[in-house]
Amino acid sequence: MRDHGGNLDWAIRRYGGSAEDWIDLSTGINRASYPVPPLSHSAWTCLPTQSSLVRLNEAARQAFACSGPMLALAGAQAAIQLLPRIMPPGRAHILAPTYNEHAASFRYAGWEVTEATTLEELAGADIAVVVNPNNPDGRVHERQALLELSGQVRRLVIDESFVDATPELSLASIAGDKGLLVLRSFGKFFGLAGLRLGFVVGSEADIAVLADLAGPWPVSGPSIEIGTVALRDRTWVEATSARLKKDARRLDALARQTGWHPVGGTALFRLYETHNCEAARERLARHHIWSRIFPWSPGWLRLGLPGDEREWERLARALGIGA
Repeated sequence: MRDHGGNLDWAIRRYGGSAEDWIDLSTGINRASYPVPPLSHSAWTCLPTQSSLVRLNEAARQAFACSGPMLALAGAQAAIQLLPRIMPPGRAHILAPTYNEHAASFRYAGWEVTEATTLEELAGADIAVVVNPNNPDGRVHERQALLELSGQVRRLVIDESFVDATPELSLASIAGDKGLLVLRSFGKFFGLAGLRLGFVVGSEADIAVLADLAGPWPVSGPSIEIGTVALRDRTWVEATSARLKKDARRLDALARQTGWHPVGGTALFRLYETHNCEAARERLARHHIWSRIFPWSPGWLRLGLPGDEREWERLARALGIGA
């Protein structure tokens, strides 16, 4: 398995304790999750119906402010696995460093993969991939720059898995134009990653191909019911967006007191230059707080946001400062 956050089993084997003892800040998943509503008996016992998927997609369209063709899948990761099969293998240009599954999926499918460092280097690709906001550094790209790029490639994939708290960055409303496909995650912002729910928005032709590849029942009945309710709950979404932005500033302040330099991030995770990420991770792990480091950087450490005051206090103690 490629290097990822969320590998808490490994942390427990090395540093002890049980899953209940740990605060897992190694992912960008909201730790103050959406309250799961009661589910119907049929959500568990019946195959998902087309009408229930229509309701889910309509809730997602309203939430993402888009009207184009959409496909619900078992997480944005499922879309990442399918995208290399949308057309014959060619040249895939991926803006890096970023989420490592994008390049891996294209390589596995026989594509020639180039990892670029600027938007300009993506031009000429059969498929170009930009994560916006980017994981792990939170780098963002303006709409106009991405629109110009979409005219220079056959397909442009924008992975918006971390855009929920900054919807003004989203291109979902124009997905489908000029070969533009947009990926959206559900589980990260709503804190229900185990539900495995995500969406692709694009042209009618591209969504039809992806739907054929995904096969029948690409998402579960519980995912459909919970997702439909949560996506319609704009009060919770707005309050959560405000809280996450405030908490991101709070985490940056704690990091600065530790001597770490904020590199960037989003409302769901923050990235710091620690000068020695192995030592920084070890320091937190001794307090059963798990963080994310990257094999290609000696100093970068990424932290998700604590979910409640108890977790904030534990993190402050682990860093050796007051909350």
